Order: sequence, then structure tokens, then C-alpha cells
Amino acid sequence: MESLITMLIALVLITAAVVPYLRRVRGEEKRARKHFEDAKIAGLQPAVSMHPHINATECIGCGGCVDACPEEDVLGIIDGKAVLVHGSRCVGHGLCADACPVGAIVMMMAAPGRSAELPLLNEHFETNVRNLFIVGELGGMGLIKNAITQGRTVVEYIASRPLSSGGVYDVVVVGAGPAGLAAGLSAKASKLKYLLLEQGDAGGTILQYPRRKIVMTSPVELPLWGKLKLTETSKESLLELWQQVLTKTQLRVNTNEKVMDIRVEGDNFVVTTLLREYASRHVVLALGRRGTPRKLGVPGEELGKVTYRLIDAETYRDCDVLVVGGGDSAVEAAVGLALHGTNRVTLSYRKSEFTRLKDRNARNLQEFRRRNAINVLLNSNVKGITERDVRIETAEGIRALPNDYVFIFAGGEMPFEFLKKTGIKFQDQVVA
Repeated sequence: MESLITMLIALVLITAAVVPYLRRVRGEEKRARKHFEDAKIAGLQPAVSMHPHINATECIGCGGCVDACPEEDVLGIIDGKAVLVHGSRCVGHGLCADACPVGAIVMMMAAPGRSAELPLLNEHFETNVRNLFIVGELGGMGLIKNAITQGRTVVEYIASRPLSSGGVYDVVVVGAGPAGLAAGLSAKASKLKYLLLEQGDAGGTILQYPRRKIVMTSPVELPLWGKLKLTETSKESLLELWQQVLTKTQLRVNTNEKVMDIRVEGDNFVVTTLLREYASRHVVLALGRRGTPRKLGVPGEELGKVTYRLIDAETYRDCDVLVVGGGDSAVEAAVGLALHGTNRVTLSYRKSEFTRLKDRNARNLQEFRRRNAINVLLNSNVKGITERDVRIETAEGIRALPNDYVFIFAGGEMPFEFLKKTGIKFQDQVVA
């Protein structure tokens, strides 16, 4: 009798512990499955850069990778296995791979089908063109910590090689985002003759982040500054920090000077910008992957509420949002912003119909229009942007719409053709 009572007590205790656990696991799986389906609809499920590849036959579904990832909803457990839920949010931390107890996760440099967009680099981040290096997002490493580390280590490597003399620069760095700034600081710390060129303002791709975007990073050493201790910060705070770094270190940056051509002449490079030519022994390209976004050229476009990419749709809640453009990127952004139903989304396109959409995006847009979740304005053009509204020209005249954020997808100049013209080979090409 006594042993039966003990067994019943043990059963009750086990049930009390197991049932809530199972409910929690099922709830988390249901949530992960919904996020997975939502991300697929919005075209955001595939990864765009470095990301975890999960071997389902080895995964034991422990959830350690999910807990280790500092980015929200990148990974989830579905049907007892880890799954890449929201790949576009992954920035290549690699903490998931470190946390996996069975080694079922490896980090891949590019999403399936996109490896051809990554340049061929050796262990020093040098391209097949001698003395020409690529660091940061363009090389597949968009994480700020990794970009800074690459920019620093590449220039330290350059400083160990034979340098130039006379009027030739030791190194020209193209791009003043995190990787480019770190490279420039390292060049100054190493007493190299350097030049840092930026087609816009210092900050690079960070300037394209939405103003509410939280940038995840971790402590990293910045030359001439010291330890950069950031775990969560906003776009504005990070840009303010960059300005403090520039002021303290007196790093020279040639802003608003776009590089048009890079060619080899003898042992040096000739870097041609819109203003002049520079000769350099080494060149470090710290460009973003998305190239130069095409702007509308309207009053108010310089406001912080305006951006040219959508990083995280779910951070926007109860907002009046305008998306401008008629391609897949614009439609996917509009659908992503409308998914949870709290935003008031308007899609403005200058033509009378959408003619370049993938079938999936065309179907999604039709469905969201039917549900009045997206207001589509065809034959429309943005005429002005203020802090509170946007003015749009339509067939009925100028309309003023309440507005919190503007996302512009008007195309842009991608860097890949420029790189190939320079002689850089990509992973789909065979090096002789």
C-alpha cells in the first residue's frame, strides 16, 4: 500500500512537471510554425547572407540553438527539429552552431542559390586580383562585429607587406561603414598613407537602416578607440558613436566622393572618383551588397523616417506606412508590413499596373488588396515628405496621407558589375 502511494505521488509530481512543459513546447512550436509561414508569404524566410545550415538527421531538437540566437525568431523548433524560420534576420552570429551539442549546425556563407553573388576570397580576404581586398557585407559578413574585425585585420596584414613610396597611397579604402571605418582607423594606427572614400556620408549601410532598427553586436576592438561595448543600440545611437570616433581619432573621410573605376597600372591601382584619380599599392573594398539606392529627389527625402530597405517588418506596429515601388521588393515589403494587421499600408506605383511581379507576390498583393489590408495607388508619384504626412500626386490631384515611415524601392546600382569589370571573380567562376 505504501509503495502504491509513493508511486501515485511520483506520478502526480511528474505530471505536474511534464504537462506544463509539453504545453509550453507545443505553444512555442505553434508560434514558430506561424512565423515560418508568415515569413514564406513575405519572401523573408530564405537567408540572404551567412546563416546556419541544419542537418535534420543529426538535430536532436534540444532548442539550444534557439535560446542562443540573440536575434528574434530566426530559429525555431518544428516537428522536433530546429528550422531556419526567418532567414532574412540572420546576421551570422554563429552562436547557434556553438550551442549545438551534437554539431548539427554549420554556418554557410550564402543562401542556397546565392553563392554566385559572393566574391572569391582567400584567408586574408584578398580577391583573385592581387592587393585588392573585400571586407564586410559584400564578402558575406554583414554582422557589425565581424565587419569591424575584418577591416582591422586586413589592414594589419597589408601593413606587414612591402609598402609604397613617393606620391602613392599605401591603401585606399572604399566605403565608410563599420568595415571601412575600422580599416581606416587601422591604417592610421599603423601609420600608413591611407585614403578613405565614401560615396555618401560616413556610416555606410547603417544610414539605410530604419530609425527604429536595433543593431545587434557584441564587444569588439576598434583601433585608436578601444573596446566597442555594445549589445543593443539604435541606428541613431550607433551613428552618434561613429561621429564621436571620427572626432576623437581625427580620421579623414572623403565623403560624397563616389568611386567610378579601379584599374591596375604596373604594381599599383589607379582609383578614379567623380573628382580625381588616386594611385595606391592596395585597395580595400568595404561596400554594401545592395549598391546605391535610387532616390526620388523630392523634398523631405532626407528625413530619418525614410529608408530604402525593410529589415524587420514586425517592429512596426500601428503605423501609417508608405511603400514606393512596383517590383517584388516593394510588394514583399508592403505584404510584410501588413501581415499582422495593425499597420495602415499604402503602396504607391507610378505606372498603371504591376508587370514585373513573381506569381507568388502578385497573388499575395491581390489577396491583401481584397482584404483592404494594403491600399494601392497606381499612376501616382510622391511629391513631398514631412514628419507627419506624405503628399502624393494621383489622377484625382494631390493627396496628403498621414505617415510615420516611408520605404522606397525604386531600384539602384548594384556593385557586382563594377567588381567584375575590375577583374574580381565570383564563386560561380573558375579561377585559372
